[in-house]
Amino acid sequence: MKLLGLTGGVGMGKSTAAGFLLQLGVRVVDTDEIAHQLVQPGQSALAEIRQEFGCAVFLTDGSLNRAALAEKVFADETARQKLEAILHSRIRERWSAQVESWRKENIPMAVVVIPLLFETQAETAFDKIICVACSPQSQHERLLARGWSGDQIARRIAAQLPVEQKMARSHFVVWSEGLPEVTRRQLAEIIGKI
Repeated sequence: MKLLGLTGGVGMGKSTAAGFLLQLGVRVVDTDEIAHQLVQPGQSALAEIRQEFGCAVFLTDGSLNRAALAEKVFADETARQKLEAILHSRIRERWSAQVESWRKENIPMAVVVIPLLFETQAETAFDKIICVACSPQSQHERLLARGWSGDQIARRIAAQLPVEQKMARSHFVVWSEGLPEVTRRQLAEIIGKI
């Protein structure tokens, strides 16, 4: 099985690219979705987050207040490292298990979407890495459309490896400016080559 890693900067089109890969018949596991699963009620990671960060990052129904937690961890490097220590090994365990399951099924190709692929030193797990990128202006506009403030955007971008470095370290770059069909065509070409 060919195993591909898909990465890129925040707001640069990874989820859209993952959707196109699914349409192209490629199996996809998204680590953001795994992270969401890990912080559901009853999960051990959620209990650790409560212990580490306290009730201030929880809603009255006991569920995680993701916005409050994000505000805290993107304003404080130490807090972010503590959250990553709770989540990253669990996330890797889950996607690795999914990949192994696909290997047993003899699936020809699979993709793992990992925003922090290089930051978590996961690159050795993959045959090829695709980076989805766009201009800083488009990235900023997309993140503003999510309702983030300029300050929130700056902190999220600063928490990741610069996209230029991600592009340089990847085997393929998909430029996600313009029409979605252009992104889809680039991905189809890459999958064809691999």
